[in-house]
Amino acid sequence: MALLKKPVTGMKDILPREMEIRNYVMDLVRETYGHFGFTQIETPCVEHIENLCSNQGGENEKLIFKIMKRGEKLDIANAKDSSDLSDSGLRYDLTLPLSRYYANHSSELPSPFKALQMGSVFRADRPQKGRFRQFMQCDIDILGDGTSLAEIELVSATTTLLSKLGFKDFTVRISDRRFLKGIASCCGFDESSWDTVFIILDKMDKIGSDGVKDELLKSGFDAAAVDKCMELFRESNGDSAAVLSMKEALGEHLAEGTAESIISIIDSVNASKAGQFNIKFDPTLVRGMSYYTGTIFEIEIAEFGSSIAGGGRYDGMIGRFTGNDVPACGFSIGFERIITMMLDADFKVPSKSDKIAFLVDKKMTSEGLVDVMKQAAELRSEGKTVLVTQMMKNKKFQKDNLEKDGYSDIRDFYNK
Repeated sequence: MALLKKPVTGMKDILPREMEIRNYVMDLVRETYGHFGFTQIETPCVEHIENLCSNQGGENEKLIFKIMKRGEKLDIANAKDSSDLSDSGLRYDLTLPLSRYYANHSSELPSPFKALQMGSVFRADRPQKGRFRQFMQCDIDILGDGTSLAEIELVSATTTLLSKLGFKDFTVRISDRRFLKGIASCCGFDESSWDTVFIILDKMDKIGSDGVKDELLKSGFDAAAVDKCMELFRESNGDSAAVLSMKEALGEHLAEGTAESIISIIDSVNASKAGQFNIKFDPTLVRGMSYYTGTIFEIEIAEFGSSIAGGGRYDGMIGRFTGNDVPACGFSIGFERIITMMLDADFKVPSKSDKIAFLVDKKMTSEGLVDVMKQAAELRSEGKTVLVTQMMKNKKFQKDNLEKDGYSDIRDFYNK
């Protein structure tokens, strides 16, 4: 039987042009986040199944690629369900592995700890443009800082990176899970139904306030509670004044310090931003992960039609490993979506050095080849990129392709 040449569904081969862009973005990520004091780490792509299925990952826990037990541990005949067959799985994000990493190494790490992670994650999701079953995630996290300074640094670093990549006029949407809880409590929704309410509110930007209202009513929620909820959202225009207005409307239902924290973040980011973007308070923002405990944020670019970055505060996750909660906050960029946008825009990676191509005649003598390689070595020692390759019969076609790849200096070497 012939071997299959196409990759597994949801996976993809990466061609040289895309790989060049990916490497460029990863280099810029390391450089930019490094300037903000983040240190790169790495965690395994395989995690304990108990960690992955700890009810922290929301819908992603339904998308885990589980790894079967091996050898004597695998007892298919007596297995009652899938949990008896699997002891590990591929990670679906980088946040849970980071929490385990910190719990295991906290005594060896500074506090607060500013971590940068880039690596593949895996979800048994339905593939579509910009969404794969194996994809790169890029996260920055600050562990051990419970103040709003952590959020300010995360937002500032991420917006700086996106600006360096050429993105502008994007919007940072920011809120706090405590606002959502305050709104639900103030409006009279039963606490057991809050998650359902939040999921519907999260659709506000897609179906509008009328659509959200209709869905809440169809879900059986009290009409008076729904009307009060919709009225609260009509008062929000996204600035610091809107935060104070929401605080006043919620009164004792809002946890102390929540509004002040959001205002501090908005004002600080606006005062120091390095790029063209807006940051606005959006109380309808939910974020899907159940581990978020406080501030949450997303970044939207209008032409893409969805968010390209998101994150928030997850102060309770590390405590699941250690028994002691540690303040934690993170931001993740949609690496694959960004690469897709750059490819669609025919992005050209800026060349850091001259790119020279040596086209060598196939009949070149050994002595001539030695001379060619010496010249190439000298140019490479000066920091130049030199490609040495055999000359094709259709030299014009070959040169056209080399020019597309950025080789502006193409030299022919014939047999002497």
